[in-house]
Amino acid sequence: MLLISHTHEPLEAGLDEAGRGCLAGPVFAAAVILPPSFTSAFLNDSKQMTARRRELVKAEICAGAVAWAVAEASPTEIASINIAQASYLAMHRAVAALPVAPTHLIVDGNRFRAYPEIEHTCFVAGDGRYASIAAASVLAKTFRDERMRALAAEFPEYGWEQNAGYPTKTHRDAIRKHGPTEHHRMGFRLL
Repeated sequence: MLLISHTHEPLEAGLDEAGRGCLAGPVFAAAVILPPSFTSAFLNDSKQMTARRRELVKAEICAGAVAWAVAEASPTEIASINIAQASYLAMHRAVAALPVAPTHLIVDGNRFRAYPEIEHTCFVAGDGRYASIAAASVLAKTFRDERMRALAAEFPEYGWEQNAGYPTKTHRDAIRKHGPTEHHRMGFRLL
């Protein structure tokens, strides 16, 4: 799939999140600034890619980006401020962690809490249209999946290495049997 750059601004950062609909684990977000020359044969919305392909593209992004950063908001923060605000918080943290300041932000979705002193534009389905948002989608998803695999080693009964904390039948059955952990989002309907 051929994705395009949104503008000719060399320091435009794409933003996306992963894990918003999960019952457990943090929500992750990434900010990515790609050079105009960046190409990848397989870059796409992370949900349209296999896990193996995401890992290959992740390596291309990390090697070829002008700058990238990944950040998170914890289940405690999600419970305190709600999932939408926690997603924006994770995105703001990712922007703040970039080693170079972007001049413009393009965000996947239809809403965003403005980042101080940087203009933004929201795009519904932007992760399937714009390369930097797709790159952010891939990084947020791969880094979050890595975290959930690590948590699965500590809490094997929940199957997080397979469901990444999403509300699958297996995950809900495990919550019924074993109860929630400190990694579950207590403000969500777990059962």
